Amino acid sequence: MAHLILLLQQYGVLIVFGVVLLEQIGLPIPAFPILIVAGALAVDGDGSWPAVLAVSMAACLISDYFWFRAGRHYGKRILKLLCRISLSPDYCVSQTEDNFKRWGPKALVVAKFIPGFNTIAPPLAGALGTGNPTFLVFSVLGGLLWSGAGIAIGAYFHSRVDAVLDILATMGTTALIALLGLLALFICFKYVERKRFQRKVRVERISVAELGQLIADGAEPVLVDARSATAQLLEPGAPGAVLYKGGAPIEAISMLDKDRHIVVYCSCPNDVTASLVAKQLHGYGYHRAKPLHGGLEAWNAAYRPAAPELPLRHSVQG
Repeated sequence: MAHLILLLQQYGVLIVFGVVLLEQIGLPIPAFPILIVAGALAVDGDGSWPAVLAVSMAACLISDYFWFRAGRHYGKRILKLLCRISLSPDYCVSQTEDNFKRWGPKALVVAKFIPGFNTIAPPLAGALGTGNPTFLVFSVLGGLLWSGAGIAIGAYFHSRVDAVLDILATMGTTALIALLGLLALFICFKYVERKRFQRKVRVERISVAELGQLIADGAEPVLVDARSATAQLLEPGAPGAVLYKGGAPIEAISMLDKDRHIVVYCSCPNDVTASLVAKQLHGYGYHRAKPLHGGLEAWNAAYRPAAPELPLRHSVQG
């Protein structure tokens, strides 16, 4: 452990840059504590806080702009990829879309303080067509606020941080093992949290082929668009779909017969939003409500290129 502290004192700027860059890219590495330690060391003359601030902001900007351009080029697909590799529950995309819709590019200023939001906000800004100058201004402000806060906390509590570092130094290898153990526990907790959420939204799904069979049989299934308002801006929905905005069923659904086939789709990973909505509809007695496996992407692949007009353009009055 003493060697690690010595490395922080000698190569603190490079270590800060590397850790912050990896965390901002999306890896589960706690970078904020490193900024706090670097701030404390700078007060004691073992580093330069302007240099730490500069490299931290540079790492944030590199990561943000990389994801911003990816979002501009790949759109919704990059968001789904990020949520698949994230240790956070899969509803992170929908939550981020709603937050970004509410605040716009200004959300980038505080995004780094919100777990999950910090990685998804930049590509979402790109997917929504935020201009380069606007994005760079708010990204720099966000990096400055987040990096400066960590360094300032370390500088203010530098005496206590030094005491902790001294204790860790005396513990030697034991301290390093303990820190690695805490990191492993954190990753395991996030993994278990994700698995618990996936079990919560487990419900029987309907495939695109099965949906097509219902249409062919004249069952007139009702399509329900459960995507967020922002997702609806990014991509048009299925023709004739009813928009679901959460809460109790809207009038167009509440007037349906309880035995009507209802197919709910979204555009999030693992169809989690559609599964949640289908479960909510079950609670209101619509026991034939099912999420569409593969969501809007699967529907587009099966129907949109082939026929602009489908039997799904029907009355939802039942």
